[in-house]
Amino acid sequence: MSNLVLMILIACGGIAVAIQPSINARLAQKTGFLEAATISFAVGTLALLLISLLSGQGSFRRIIEVPWWQLSGGLFGAFFVTMTIIGVPRIGTTAVLALTIASQLMAGMVMDHYGVFGMRGIPIDGKRILGIALLLIGVFLVCKR
Repeated sequence: MSNLVLMILIACGGIAVAIQPSINARLAQKTGFLEAATISFAVGTLALLLISLLSGQGSFRRIIEVPWWQLSGGLFGAFFVTMTIIGVPRIGTTAVLALTIASQLMAGMVMDHYGVFGMRGIPIDGKRILGIALLLIGVFLVCKR
């Protein structure tokens, strides 16, 4: 896969992340917020299971070889989805996404700096700090009522 195709798919993923909280919030009006998060994950799990089985790549059997913390991603995802379901009706989709993006980038910058989880270390520098500061100003402006 070329980098261009990858970037287009990542951009599509970003659009999906923007759409998902509002859809889930509407679902929660009928089912409840924990139930909506559960339904969202169940539908996603079924879709991924089908795609995984059809692709024939990788192996579910190797799950017994991974450290416990590598299984925690689903918990973080469940927490994120649940918080967006609760947040969108109260503060709006734009505010939820602004807070999400800014906090992701701040956490990512710290994780890059320390090379967390064995990833390549990328030091924090003035440009990165300025970028985060501008994002935080944007979050403030978006969230201010």
